[in-house]
Amino acid sequence: MIPKKWRGWANGLRRETYALYLACRDPRCPWYARILAICVVAYAASPIDLIPDPIPVLGQLDDLILVPLGVVLVRRLIPADVMNECRQRATEALSTPTRGRWIATAVILTIWAMILIWIMTWLSPYLAG
Repeated sequence: MIPKKWRGWANGLRRETYALYLACRDPRCPWYARILAICVVAYAASPIDLIPDPIPVLGQLDDLILVPLGVVLVRRLIPADVMNECRQRATEALSTPTRGRWIATAVILTIWAMILIWIMTWLSPYLAG
């Protein structure tokens, strides 16, 4: 069973990640913060990790260290008023269930599947032997 403290921390990280997504779409956000925010959000949402999860300890540590560090870094680059507004919008959005999350997940998985198929097609002449 996951302790309540950890669950609260994970939900807070989820809210902050979504707030970064909203912030990178805000015109008041600097361009360099937008680029870094997109990278952090994409890494957090992606099923592909820098260090694969099956590698004991290290596979989970990259998610526990890289994503929070990225969130903290980007939060410092975004103006406080923009970040506070985006946090409020993220809290509201995450408290109401929507179909959009499933659609976004399907789009991300489809993109990764297409990349994998392209790589396998490109490598097939070499693998066939």
